[in-house]
Amino acid sequence: MGVASGEVGGRRRARLAVDLSVLAVIGVLLVSSFGAAAAVLYREFYSPSAFVMRYLSMLESGRAADALAMPGVALDRAELEAVGLPPTASDALLRSTALGSLTDATVVEERVDGAYTVVTATYVAGGHPGTTRFRVVSDGLLGVAPTWRFAQSPLAVMNLTVLGSMTFDVNSFVLDKRQVSPDGMDADPVAPLSMLVFSPGLYSVSVDTPMATTPGIAVLSDAPMVNVPVQVQAEPTEEFVAVVQDRVEEFLVACTTQQVLQPTGCPFGYVVRNRVEELPTWTIVEQPEVTIVPDGAGWRIPDAQATAHIDLQVRSISDGTLRPVSEDVPFLLHGTITVMPDGTASIQLGGLDVR
Repeated sequence: MGVASGEVGGRRRARLAVDLSVLAVIGVLLVSSFGAAAAVLYREFYSPSAFVMRYLSMLESGRAADALAMPGVALDRAELEAVGLPPTASDALLRSTALGSLTDATVVEERVDGAYTVVTATYVAGGHPGTTRFRVVSDGLLGVAPTWRFAQSPLAVMNLTVLGSMTFDVNSFVLDKRQVSPDGMDADPVAPLSMLVFSPGLYSVSVDTPMATTPGIAVLSDAPMVNVPVQVQAEPTEEFVAVVQDRVEEFLVACTTQQVLQPTGCPFGYVVRNRVEELPTWTIVEQPEVTIVPDGAGWRIPDAQATAHIDLQVRSISDGTLRPVSEDVPFLLHGTITVMPDGTASIQLGGLDVR
């Protein structure tokens, strides 16, 4: 029995319709897949969050120069002055050797705030958890891909005062005040130093010299474009105290070589109202126990008890009798210590007769 041509044509049209429907579904799936892939690419590589993560990744890997080169990070004097930060702030800490440890950086929020996008990230800086918000703004297109820049630089200023030493360490990077002060070799030893730092970042400031030391103080820079005040007071090292003790003892012993009643430049002396028959002799029977305390840019030796001893022969003016004198002469010794530009110390001593 034959098949009608109309019936065959109907079946062909039905198959064609099914094929076209399948193709349409495949097309929709392809478009959806492409859209999903584009969304992933945008989020991972071209979004404001991706831009911030690139910056944080550079800090994590110690690439300070690359982080500084990202759009919107570097600041000039006018920009610093415009936001009330010191225009002469040093960039000495914007280098890899001054960076602290930064790990586990993650973006936790991205939201639009007017013309800006605010990206919030968490991280661990030197073992301390922290959170920082970054303001990002559109910076045009690169082909069809959007680009971004920091609307507010992530740099901050550490306003650092170090007392008791001209040199100090930041994250084990050694600095001299005269290197970072705008006054150079004329830097005031007690004046604050303004230095740019990356945010986020942990900056550990310490002093470790033969004269002075500190346990260190850690400062977390977690907010862009702020002024972070830090003060570090160095304390004298045991080695420094021992050296000063030796120098003081040498000075007092040298004073005893002067066979006079009032040794020149020395903190002790003796007064008699009769005639000295022979030259007096001095000895130190109790050396002072020297302590050193901070005093502005230098150091001070507080009053320390000491005792000299004098031996001499005195003839009475009234009756001519001769009598020996052997007497302890207690006195207080004090002084100041000035650290010279070459790193040496100048000690000035004085004293007070306490008899």
